[in-house]
Amino acid sequence: MNLRHDNTRQHIIDIGYGIIAGKGFSSVGLNEILKTAGVPKGSFYHYFESKEQYGQALLEDYFANYLVGIDELLQAEAASGHERLMRYWQRWLDKQCAAACSDQKCLVVKLSAEVADLSDAMRITLRDGTDQVVARIAALIEAGVADGSLPPLAPQATAQMLYQLWLGASLLGKLHRNSEALSNAMQFTQTLFSR
Repeated sequence: MNLRHDNTRQHIIDIGYGIIAGKGFSSVGLNEILKTAGVPKGSFYHYFESKEQYGQALLEDYFANYLVGIDELLQAEAASGHERLMRYWQRWLDKQCAAACSDQKCLVVKLSAEVADLSDAMRITLRDGTDQVVARIAALIEAGVADGSLPPLAPQATAQMLYQLWLGASLLGKLHRNSEALSNAMQFTQTLFSR
Protein backbone atom coordinates (compact mmCIF):
# COMPACT_ATOMS: atom_id res chain seq x y z
CA MET A 1 0.00 0.00 0.00
CA ASN A 2 1.18 3.46 -0.74
CA LEU A 3 1.23 6.23 1.85
CA ARG A 4 -1.89 7.95 0.46
CA HIS A 5 -3.84 4.68 0.63
CA ASP A 6 -2.84 4.14 4.24
CA ASN A 7 -3.68 7.71 5.23
CA THR A 8 -7.11 7.74 3.57
CA ARG A 9 -8.02 4.35 5.00
CA GLN A 10 -6.91 5.45 8.47
CA HIS A 11 -8.74 8.76 8.08
CA ILE A 12 -12.01 6.92 7.37
CA ILE A 13 -11.43 4.73 10.43
CA ASP A 14 -10.60 7.71 12.66
CA ILE A 15 -13.67 9.68 11.57
CA GLY A 16 -15.92 6.64 11.94
CA TYR A 17 -14.64 5.96 15.45
CA GLY A 18 -15.95 9.26 16.76
CA ILE A 19 -19.30 8.89 15.05
CA ILE A 20 -19.86 5.22 15.91
CA ALA A 21 -18.66 5.66 19.51
CA GLY A 22 -21.41 8.24 19.87
CA LYS A 23 -24.28 6.67 17.94
CA GLY A 24 -23.57 2.95 17.60
CA PHE A 25 -22.82 0.86 14.54
CA SER A 26 -26.26 0.17 13.11
CA SER A 27 -27.58 3.70 13.33
CA VAL A 28 -24.67 5.20 11.39
CA GLY A 29 -24.77 5.07 7.63
CA LEU A 30 -21.75 5.07 5.38
CA ASN A 31 -22.85 8.38 3.86
CA GLU A 32 -22.55 10.11 7.24
CA ILE A 33 -19.04 8.75 7.80
CA LEU A 34 -17.88 9.54 4.27
CA LYS A 35 -19.41 13.03 4.22
CA THR A 36 -17.74 13.85 7.54
CA ALA A 37 -14.45 12.37 6.30
CA GLY A 38 -14.70 14.18 2.96
CA VAL A 39 -14.15 10.92 1.10
CA PRO A 40 -16.18 9.76 -1.93
CA LYS A 41 -18.17 6.54 -1.62
CA GLY A 42 -16.11 4.83 -4.31
CA SER A 43 -13.00 5.36 -2.21
CA PHE A 44 -14.62 3.60 0.73
CA TYR A 45 -15.09 0.45 -1.34
CA HIS A 46 -11.49 0.67 -2.46
CA TYR A 47 -10.45 0.11 1.17
CA PHE A 48 -13.35 -1.95 2.56
CA GLU A 49 -15.59 -4.52 0.87
CA SER A 50 -18.55 -3.77 3.15
CA LYS A 51 -19.67 -1.87 6.20
CA GLU A 52 -19.10 -5.07 8.21
CA GLN A 53 -15.48 -5.28 7.06
CA TYR A 54 -15.12 -1.60 7.92
CA GLY A 55 -16.51 -2.35 11.41
CA GLN A 56 -13.93 -5.10 11.81
CA ALA A 57 -11.12 -2.78 10.75
CA LEU A 58 -12.39 -0.11 13.13
CA LEU A 59 -12.35 -2.58 16.04
CA GLU A 60 -8.93 -3.96 15.10
CA ASP A 61 -7.55 -0.41 15.05
CA TYR A 62 -9.22 0.37 18.37
CA PHE A 63 -7.69 -2.68 20.07
CA ALA A 64 -4.25 -2.11 18.52
CA ASN A 65 -4.16 1.41 19.99
CA TYR A 66 -5.67 0.34 23.31
CA LEU A 67 -3.14 -2.47 23.78
CA VAL A 68 -0.24 -0.06 23.20
CA GLY A 69 -1.26 1.77 26.38
CA ILE A 70 -1.26 -1.43 28.41
CA ASP A 71 2.07 -2.49 26.91
CA GLU A 72 3.57 0.82 28.02
CA LEU A 73 2.47 0.02 31.57
CA LEU A 74 3.97 -3.47 31.31
CA GLN A 75 7.30 -1.97 30.25
CA ALA A 76 7.39 0.69 32.98
CA GLU A 77 9.90 -1.15 35.11
CA ALA A 78 10.47 1.70 37.56
CA ALA A 79 7.03 1.15 39.09
CA SER A 80 5.89 -1.92 40.98
CA GLY A 81 3.37 -4.30 39.45
CA HIS A 82 0.74 -2.95 41.85
CA GLU A 83 1.40 0.65 40.80
CA ARG A 84 1.26 -0.21 37.09
CA LEU A 85 -1.96 -2.18 37.50
CA MET A 86 -3.65 0.58 39.47
CA ARG A 87 -2.57 3.13 36.84
CA TYR A 88 -4.43 1.00 34.29
CA TRP A 89 -7.63 1.06 36.32
CA GLN A 90 -7.25 4.79 37.04
CA ARG A 91 -6.90 5.47 33.30
CA TRP A 92 -10.07 3.46 32.70
CA LEU A 93 -11.90 5.40 35.39
CA ASP A 94 -10.69 8.75 34.04
CA LYS A 95 -11.58 7.97 30.42
CA GLN A 96 -14.98 6.47 31.12
CA CYS A 97 -16.08 9.19 33.51
CA ALA A 98 -15.22 12.15 31.35
CA ALA A 99 -18.36 14.16 30.56
CA ALA A 100 -20.33 12.45 33.36
CA CYS A 101 -20.04 9.02 31.69
CA SER A 102 -22.48 10.08 28.97
CA ASP A 103 -20.08 9.89 26.04
CA GLN A 104 -18.93 6.36 25.39
CA LYS A 105 -15.24 6.15 24.57
CA CYS A 106 -14.96 2.36 24.82
CA LEU A 107 -16.05 0.58 21.66
CA VAL A 108 -16.24 -2.70 23.59
CA VAL A 109 -18.94 -1.27 25.86
CA LYS A 110 -20.63 0.55 22.99
CA LEU A 111 -20.72 -2.24 20.41
CA SER A 112 -20.53 -5.65 22.10
CA ALA A 113 -24.24 -6.23 22.61
CA GLU A 114 -25.17 -4.47 19.38
CA VAL A 115 -22.95 -6.39 16.97
CA ALA A 116 -22.69 -9.77 18.71
CA ASP A 117 -25.80 -10.98 16.89
CA LEU A 118 -25.42 -8.70 13.88
CA SER A 119 -21.97 -9.74 12.65
CA ASP A 120 -20.04 -12.85 13.57
CA ALA A 121 -16.86 -11.34 12.14
CA MET A 122 -17.16 -8.28 14.37
CA ARG A 123 -18.12 -10.46 17.36
CA ILE A 124 -14.96 -12.50 16.88
CA THR A 125 -12.85 -9.34 16.55
CA LEU A 126 -14.34 -8.06 19.83
CA ARG A 127 -13.82 -11.43 21.52
CA ASP A 128 -10.21 -11.73 20.38
CA GLY A 129 -9.46 -8.12 21.31
CA THR A 130 -10.91 -8.46 24.79
CA ASP A 131 -8.99 -11.71 25.25
CA GLN A 132 -5.79 -9.78 24.49
CA VAL A 133 -6.75 -7.08 26.99
CA VAL A 134 -7.38 -9.69 29.69
CA ALA A 135 -4.03 -11.34 28.90
CA ARG A 136 -2.25 -7.99 29.33
CA ILE A 137 -4.04 -7.36 32.64
CA ALA A 138 -3.01 -10.86 33.75
CA ALA A 139 0.60 -10.00 32.86
CA LEU A 140 0.38 -6.87 35.03
CA ILE A 141 -0.98 -8.96 37.90
CA GLU A 142 1.71 -11.59 37.39
CA ALA A 143 4.39 -8.89 37.53
CA GLY A 144 2.92 -7.59 40.80
CA VAL A 145 2.77 -11.06 42.33
CA ALA A 146 6.37 -11.68 41.23
CA ASP A 147 7.69 -8.43 42.74
CA GLY A 148 5.66 -8.92 45.93
CA SER A 149 3.55 -5.79 45.51
CA LEU A 150 0.35 -7.82 44.95
CA PRO A 151 -1.03 -10.72 46.96
CA PRO A 152 -0.63 -14.20 45.45
CA LEU A 153 -3.72 -14.33 43.22
CA ALA A 154 -4.23 -16.39 40.06
CA PRO A 155 -3.36 -13.81 37.37
CA GLN A 156 -5.59 -15.03 34.53
CA ALA A 157 -8.69 -15.69 36.64
CA THR A 158 -8.27 -12.40 38.52
CA ALA A 159 -7.76 -10.45 35.30
CA GLN A 160 -10.87 -12.01 33.75
CA MET A 161 -13.00 -11.26 36.82
CA LEU A 162 -11.78 -7.66 37.06
CA TYR A 163 -12.25 -6.98 33.36
CA GLN A 164 -15.82 -8.26 33.59
CA LEU A 165 -16.39 -6.08 36.67
CA TRP A 166 -15.07 -2.94 34.99
CA LEU A 167 -16.86 -3.61 31.71
CA GLY A 168 -20.14 -4.01 33.58
CA ALA A 169 -19.43 -0.90 35.65
CA SER A 170 -18.78 1.06 32.46
CA LEU A 171 -22.10 -0.06 31.04
CA LEU A 172 -23.91 0.89 34.26
CA GLY A 173 -22.16 4.25 34.24
CA LYS A 174 -23.52 4.82 30.76
CA LEU A 175 -27.03 3.79 31.81
CA HIS A 176 -27.08 5.94 34.95
CA ARG A 177 -24.95 8.73 33.50
CA ASN A 178 -22.80 8.87 36.60
CA SER A 179 -19.58 7.38 37.90
CA GLU A 180 -20.95 5.46 40.90
CA ALA A 181 -20.51 1.97 39.44
CA LEU A 182 -16.99 2.77 38.27
CA SER A 183 -16.10 4.23 41.66
CA ASN A 184 -17.37 1.00 43.23
CA ALA A 185 -15.25 -1.02 40.80
CA MET A 186 -12.19 1.00 41.80
CA GLN A 187 -12.92 0.56 45.49
CA PHE A 188 -13.32 -3.21 45.06
CA THR A 189 -10.12 -3.41 43.01
CA GLN A 190 -8.15 -1.44 45.59
CA THR A 191 -9.48 -3.68 48.39
CA LEU A 192 -8.65 -6.84 46.42
CA PHE A 193 -5.04 -5.77 45.99
CA SER A 194 -4.44 -4.34 49.43
CA ARG A 195 -1.88 -6.27 51.43
